[in-house]
Amino acid sequence: MEKRDVMNFIESFRQNSGWNMVPEEKAIRPDLAGLEMFDTAVGGVASAGDPAFLRLKDPAVVGPHCLLPGEWLEGARSVVSFFLPFSERVRASNAGGDDPSPEWLHARIEGQDFINRLSRALEQWMGDMGWKALSPAVNPGFAFCYDDNQVFMDERGVPYPVSFTSNWSERHTAFVCGLGTFGLSKGFITEKGMAGRFGSIITDAPIAPDNVIPDEIYGNCHRCGKCAELCPVNAISLEKGKDHVICNEYVRLTGKKFSPRYGCGKCQTGVPCEKEIPAGGGD
Repeated sequence: MEKRDVMNFIESFRQNSGWNMVPEEKAIRPDLAGLEMFDTAVGGVASAGDPAFLRLKDPAVVGPHCLLPGEWLEGARSVVSFFLPFSERVRASNAGGDDPSPEWLHARIEGQDFINRLSRALEQWMGDMGWKALSPAVNPGFAFCYDDNQVFMDERGVPYPVSFTSNWSERHTAFVCGLGTFGLSKGFITEKGMAGRFGSIITDAPIAPDNVIPDEIYGNCHRCGKCAELCPVNAISLEKGKDHVICNEYVRLTGKKFSPRYGCGKCQTGVPCEKEIPAGGGD
């Protein structure tokens, strides 16, 4: 199997599955029925045994609760990370104002449903070819820790002192797979920007790695501060980066206001890194 086979499958699913469009019965407004949420994906491949995955267990990176590819899938050989950028209509709709646009809310919620369906389709497709495959984010073992719960324990049953983290980080996986770097807002800047969603698949199929891991984890960000300026609750600053607690509280409020959807994305739209690596990134 080659990377291009995986990316071709992703593109075919994006174009032909029907799940990349907002269903009429779920549309917030009639004109949003059929809204295309994602454009063509970019992807990267890392060896499941790449030592960079071990670094994710560092408490200063993700933490000891972050599982290695081989801990998710016995015999794992390859990890494919992919980023699906939001469509221009979705991105443009969310520029300006404090509230997330209806288009953005759809892309955040129905868009994640698309990612989940794509991930399961990838598992099935690889399985049909005789390879084992697992997408951690749709696996029953996947867990996320917010600021007010204790999910991850050590072997003694003592909670790890972590918050706003999971046992498989799509952004950190994207970093190891060479898709880009982090930004001031803690979003992830790929060659197609940061406005979009990530997914990944672990497999025992031998896919040639093509990852080049950046030397600087914030290399694609030139700290222009635009994301801090646009944040409706001042959760981002040049001095401290992103305050996850403030951000999470605001997103929870959008969940009450726009139930059953939630989201924000103001730090991802109207910024130089919205759809590309900004000029000056890494300077």
